Amino acid sequence: MSTQHELVAYEVPLSDEDEEPVTAPLVLGWTRTLASGPLPETDATVMSMPLVPVDTTALEPADSTRTDQALRLLRTLAWPFVESPPSPALCGFLFTGQDSMRLYLAVEKADGLIAADVQLTGALTALLAALPSLIDEEQRWVTDTSDPHCAYSVDLTTW
Repeated sequence: MSTQHELVAYEVPLSDEDEEPVTAPLVLGWTRTLASGPLPETDATVMSMPLVPVDTTALEPADSTRTDQALRLLRTLAWPFVESPPSPALCGFLFTGQDSMRLYLAVEKADGLIAADVQLTGALTALLAALPSLIDEEQRWVTDTSDPHCAYSVDLTTW
């Protein structure tokens, strides 16, 4: 009998019916679903933990949360998979809504930080790829006197 505080091992297949690898977001969705439900009963164990084989064909992955989306965006900007430091450099962020945040970025030719307002959903990968060139375009800069943390802001929420 499993208790709420007991460690449980879930055996999750990492390939689909066609032997194609499943994506990390799908595995995270399954994990969210498994962690939010009741602990399943099982007779199998591994390392003294209940071992639960997971049938992913019958498991609905939970949607990613606002925190997941924000962390994905921040990790990509702060620690990209490149050898050189990220440019523009992420200096801070602020949640501005349920699906939006303000990124504070250091751009060489600006006298202060640039605040970029972005959505956490939608074409996030495309936005992250285009962000360095979008932020560098001075014609997009709007003087922002309402935010003491930046010199200019750029609205990329509809980009």
